[in-house]
Amino acid sequence: MTGTALERTPATARTSTARSPRQIWRGVRGLMTAVLILVIAGIAVAAVRSEGQHGRLDPRSADRYGSRVVAELLKDRDVSVDVVDTLDDAAGAAGADTTLVVAGPDALTAYQQQRLRAATGGSAGRTVLVAAGRPSVTTLAPGARAQSSGPVAARVPRCAFSAARTAGTADMGGIRYLPDVTDATACYPDNGLPTLLLLPETQAGDTVLLGSPDILYNDRLDQQGNASLALQLLGSRPHVVWYLPSLDDPSASIGNTEGGGRDSGDDESGGSTEGESGFLDLVPSGWLWGTLQLALAAVLAAIWRGRRLGPLVTERLPVAIRASESTEGRARLYRKTNARDRAATALRSATRTRIAPLVGVAARDSHSPAVLVPAVAARLGTPGGGLDSLLFGPAPADDAALVLLTDQLDALEREVRTS
Repeated sequence: MTGTALERTPATARTSTARSPRQIWRGVRGLMTAVLILVIAGIAVAAVRSEGQHGRLDPRSADRYGSRVVAELLKDRDVSVDVVDTLDDAAGAAGADTTLVVAGPDALTAYQQQRLRAATGGSAGRTVLVAAGRPSVTTLAPGARAQSSGPVAARVPRCAFSAARTAGTADMGGIRYLPDVTDATACYPDNGLPTLLLLPETQAGDTVLLGSPDILYNDRLDQQGNASLALQLLGSRPHVVWYLPSLDDPSASIGNTEGGGRDSGDDESGGSTEGESGFLDLVPSGWLWGTLQLALAAVLAAIWRGRRLGPLVTERLPVAIRASESTEGRARLYRKTNARDRAATALRSATRTRIAPLVGVAARDSHSPAVLVPAVAARLGTPGGGLDSLLFGPAPADDAALVLLTDQLDALEREVRTS
């Protein structure tokens, strides 16, 4: 055998297995469409949920669960209403002439609760804790303990608190409290436990525990004695500071160690240690969950695209297909999956099957190197080393090597037929 078949260089022309831009687009458009649908659905769900939660207990919101009505009524009584969303602003506003309304005290960290308590405990002002549960009552209202929650219903005050007696029946309920001090005023009981608790503080200040926020909602203010009770609780001082805890508050990352809260030694020194914030700390939690969902969707899409439904099944085609079209289609499938090993195996197997009868080898031995290679070498009068690598060698490393292998197999078969 001449060296022509083993040394021929691959053709540089574009082969039929090369993928066009249109084919590439067809392959990825399904996945891109699925990702786009997921993104749109995520944005829609986030918008709906954001709309549903917007303005809850916010004195600037006219939504159903907002508190703009009570804020406007307070302003009509010459009581100023200021909204803050950071601990620094809330603690700095505490004073004898201020009512500090804390919406969602359970959302505060241990350090925030300690600092807020230090600012309000001796301020001689009023602090109204709205629906404060077990995570916050112990720190913000040491004279009480939070118990289980009950339904909100029209309840009578059953206490001597002037604001409650004037308001009369109101929509109260929610968290129930157990007072630990004898001078606490308990109102609107539910199964013997109050849902409104007034705790006296030093220097004529007090803390009000409100078990449910319902009397502050826009849609509940005109029912029962809700408006009267809300205005008297919040309007006892000329200024109202409405604290809406926010995840963006820098103080939320201070002192959050594994021990929970801030070091007592730091509190005594009066200093503060800023927690170092990484990139993920600056990303809203909703986006992190959205990214996780997209990652899960991508994994599921990859599994879907790479699924295997079982072995191939031979099916009789309803029409005759030209051999060239079938060969080209199969080549495209091999090219799409980078299956050069399978393509090379198919080419070598077909060549061995065709040349075996030409060199006097039985069909059962056509794929045996020990039988076929010596017979071909004897037919061509060449050493069998190169033939063994050509007919039974390793898979090509790239497409160019596969094209070269194809040319060499063709040349070998022509030489066997003409020798």
